[in-house]
Amino acid sequence: MKAFLALGAINGFLAVALGAFGAHGLEGKLTEKALGTWEKAVNYQMFHTMALLAVGLLLAKWQNGGLIWAGWMFLIGIILFSGTLYIYSVTGVKTFAMITPLGGVAFLIGWVLVGYAVMKYL
Repeated sequence: MKAFLALGAINGFLAVALGAFGAHGLEGKLTEKALGTWEKAVNYQMFHTMALLAVGLLLAKWQNGGLIWAGWMFLIGIILFSGTLYIYSVTGVKTFAMITPLGGVAFLIGWVLVGYAVMKYL
């Protein structure tokens, strides 16, 4: 599905831009702990950007509902996990950190769906 390839490209761009911003724009403005949280958000966004791209490529070969749901779960995970960690890093508002695990669950569901689809079709 072209949408997941496009979403992967957009998220790849954002992960690199946010990583650079964290390294150069936030250095000295946030605590080391907050910068570490920002970096974790960037890393998980990039890992799951690669997953979005993989889903898009797999969908070019197999039209599979599980893969489509996996792609959406990865996107939801990026928004809920990385997005809330970015906000938490700069605001310190703990409510955002409490939402983060929902993004982690979305990532896990996405990986289970990819695994199931691959086992079913390979």
